[in-house]
Amino acid sequence: MTESHPRISKAVIPAAGLGTRFLPATKATPKEMLPVVDKPAIQYVVEEAASAGLDDVLMITGRNKRPLEDHFDRNHELESALQKKGDASRLAKVQESSDLATMHYVRQGDPKGLGHAVLCAAPHVGREPFAVLLGDDLIDPRDPLLARMVDIHERHGGSVIALMEVAPEQIHLYGCAAVEATDEGDLVKVTGLVEKPDAADAPSNYAIIGRYVLDPHIFDILRKTEPGRGGEIQLTDALQQLAADEKVGGPVHGVVFKGRRYDTGDRGDYLRAIVRLACEREDLGPDFRAWLRSYVAEEMQGL
Repeated sequence: MTESHPRISKAVIPAAGLGTRFLPATKATPKEMLPVVDKPAIQYVVEEAASAGLDDVLMITGRNKRPLEDHFDRNHELESALQKKGDASRLAKVQESSDLATMHYVRQGDPKGLGHAVLCAAPHVGREPFAVLLGDDLIDPRDPLLARMVDIHERHGGSVIALMEVAPEQIHLYGCAAVEATDEGDLVKVTGLVEKPDAADAPSNYAIIGRYVLDPHIFDILRKTEPGRGGEIQLTDALQQLAADEKVGGPVHGVVFKGRRYDTGDRGDYLRAIVRLACEREDLGPDFRAWLRSYVAEEMQGL
């Protein structure tokens, strides 16, 4: 009989980055608040956590990130104005973000890397397993990746990371996993990890994407982890130690994701994400798709 492990209830969302790739838009506005159609990117991530049953969310922030807290707080003045106008639809949208989850915030202080950001969550998380969701990766709600990862943890314990197959020439952009197959098609055993390897040194073409379910032993390792690639404390380096010794924190598994993922950390992919999501909206899609077809046809005629 498969052992049952404690169900996860806490999610950690690192959101302390400067967003330099989107300057000057992010000079005074957190990159996580940039809109994807009509919702800030960070709201999609919190919605994903809540949909997977993780209703206790800790956001790791930094300077100039106060708008993140304001977005998930109540705005009584705005709500009152919408009520007086009888605008129930917009009122519901405004209230939705503040009702998603119980939100907590802590500042990272020094930008020492993802591993350090995760370590900042230790006082809140304690000795419980928890999830980490990176705000640059938006996962389509029709592809419940995080819920699948939580299920794997409940059955196997340890840690679970999300993996995606990429072209060999792209692997240097990601953390990379060495894996062994299991009897479940999308589930692999992770035997090693390396951060942003050269293509010739990569153990596979399985790239780590921004979803993790972590055993709390990761904190013990992160406290001792020296800065790695880029002079930062890398979460990948700490996970490598867990993968190398199952006696400390249990095994590391990977879920190979083949669903819809939108990378909003890259300007081109950010624009493509907006187009894809707008096209699929019932209220926007028909008119927007018609305009898009007309625009593309005009562009093709000009070639």
